[in-house]
Amino acid sequence: MNPRPAPRPGGRSARVQAAVHRATHELTEQIGRAQLTVPLIAAHAGVTPSTIYRRWGDLAELLADVALDRFRADTEPADTGSVEGDLQAWAEQFFEEMGSEVGQAMLRDVLAGRSQGEMPVPCQCAAYTASQIEIVLARGTARGEAVPAVDAIMDGVVAPIIYRTLFGPTRASHALVHALVSGCMAGAGRQPSDCNLALAGAAGPMLD
Repeated sequence: MNPRPAPRPGGRSARVQAAVHRATHELTEQIGRAQLTVPLIAAHAGVTPSTIYRRWGDLAELLADVALDRFRADTEPADTGSVEGDLQAWAEQFFEEMGSEVGQAMLRDVLAGRSQGEMPVPCQCAAYTASQIEIVLARGTARGEAVPAVDAIMDGVVAPIIYRTLFGPTRASHALVHALVSGCMAGAGRQPSDCNLALAGAAGPMLD
């Protein structure tokens, strides 16, 4: 498929995107995801099907884009007064959201878009998730706390949650999420090799 130029931010392009995303959400709730078609979404959004095809290519890519947009957090992570408390609260919320029916459908849509080679690597959803973690770590640094690296949280907390949600063998649990965050915090301020050793201490429950 020929690459399409990135749309201009703001203006008519932004209004079209908002209308199509809104129509996709509303129709999913009304008739279910399996019944969605580009013509239905276009009619509901008040645009032509060709507008959607030009911008998104096909239904799978549109659904992937809508799913990516849902990765954008509406608010900053809760401030509990400590970086570990913030990470625990954020990770538990992330785990619950990804494990919900909506979250699982969102992950499948993102994967479908990636499988067609239309979405860039790294995926933008990773950047959205990392930005939330960066807020937590910046708070901790400002308080003078030792903080783990963003990649340590992405690899040691986010990745196991996503993997277990999509592939199993069993779903993650609040206890596992707590152990994963604690493992990352045990490596805070250490060299990467030391952080990996600390994370290995939380890996046991993942194999149960």
